Amino acid sequence: MNPSSMTVRGRLLHLLAGWGSVGLVYFSSDLLQGQGVLLPETALDRAIPYTDAAIWLYLSFFLLIPYAYLAADAPRVRWLARAMALSALACGVVFLLYPTTLAYPPVGDGSAWSTQALRLLQAADSTQNCLPSLHGALTLLCVWALCDKRHLLRSALALVLGVAICYAIIALRRHVSIDLAAGLAVGVAGGMLAKMQLFWALRRTVSIKAAS
Repeated sequence: MNPSSMTVRGRLLHLLAGWGSVGLVYFSSDLLQGQGVLLPETALDRAIPYTDAAIWLYLSFFLLIPYAYLAADAPRVRWLARAMALSALACGVVFLLYPTTLAYPPVGDGSAWSTQALRLLQAADSTQNCLPSLHGALTLLCVWALCDKRHLLRSALALVLGVAICYAIIALRRHVSIDLAAGLAVGVAGGMLAKMQLFWALRRTVSIKAAS
């Protein structure tokens, strides 16, 4: 197979490896960690009003991830799976050593779809694992994978959606800005480390082929 191509099955396997490692770390650390430290809101958080309606932008994250694996070039898919796993590992260490939580705003008792969706999210999600924001880290990595000068429209739309998701993370108060900033930093570090791993793996492959 051409190394620059990948079957749908291969892409889905990388999705399972990358995103699956995130789920494993996220939920296992939630079971093993102690009581979380309450994180304060900053002036930036208070400047962004809380709204249940942000749930839809927040949940678009769960469409962005599979789309990134299905649409990005094959080398970027391999990179994305590694970067997600590395970012999850880094976040998991922090979750266990320094568990954190927030003063979550109460969800209203209304029947609006956004309110009902938020109730379901809160019932399924951890009340801890706030710092760093894995939601922010993975959003950054997916936008990174999709940005390509050969696909300018796709790149622009991915960037706009990434910024909107980051806004929704705070507007919905699933994280505060300190969490989000830390998550973005983890995403950058995980992405760079994954690039280095793939670079050295490629060099070893080329050296082996040249020697034979």
